[in-house]
Amino acid sequence: MSRLKLNITMSLDGYVAGPDQSTQHPLGIGGEQLHDWLVPLRAFRESHGEEGGEVNASTPFAEDILGGAGATIMGRNMFGGGPGPWGNDSWKGWWGDDPPFHHPVFVLTHHPREPLQMKGGTTFHFVTDGIESAFDQARAAAGGKGVSLGGGASVAQQYLAAGLLDEIVLAVVPIFLGGGARLFDNLGDAAPKLEQVEAVGAPGVTHIRYARAG
Repeated sequence: MSRLKLNITMSLDGYVAGPDQSTQHPLGIGGEQLHDWLVPLRAFRESHGEEGGEVNASTPFAEDILGGAGATIMGRNMFGGGPGPWGNDSWKGWWGDDPPFHHPVFVLTHHPREPLQMKGGTTFHFVTDGIESAFDQARAAAGGKGVSLGGGASVAQQYLAAGLLDEIVLAVVPIFLGGGARLFDNLGDAAPKLEQVEAVGAPGVTHIRYARAG
């Protein structure tokens, strides 16, 4: 059965996006710094059709993010387009004409929309009936591979509280955002027990892998 894994980057003060997220600043003010460890890597550049790039201790983690899953789940903010109905369906996401996923992506939303087929094998499916339904659909589409949970914070919190996450891989970067979307808010008594199974230091980031305990 496909396992559900969250790969996400977090600041030292616990934020996965900065304050004042908008269409101009999808990761909030200062949030682009969260991915400074990822963008220079060869694995990232190749996934976007570019040449060159670095290879370092972060490379296996980047390769896992970019190619280790058979399907992805994400929230509407991560797909983009703002709140409310989809309108004329002209918004095709932050990811360009050839998104880096190359597999089915299930977008959690309150507003129905027809599937959006993009280049490179990525099709966005819009799920309106909850996180369990999105996971069931993603698991069926993954072809036996794992399912990646892309975020953002609210979506991660919902899957954490529901006990559906099998693994969390945090990329912790040494910056302070001072506000925005905090990853581990709103869990209360539903906070899961986690076991640290790996920690790897790399330029500008520390990767920490947790498995669900029990």
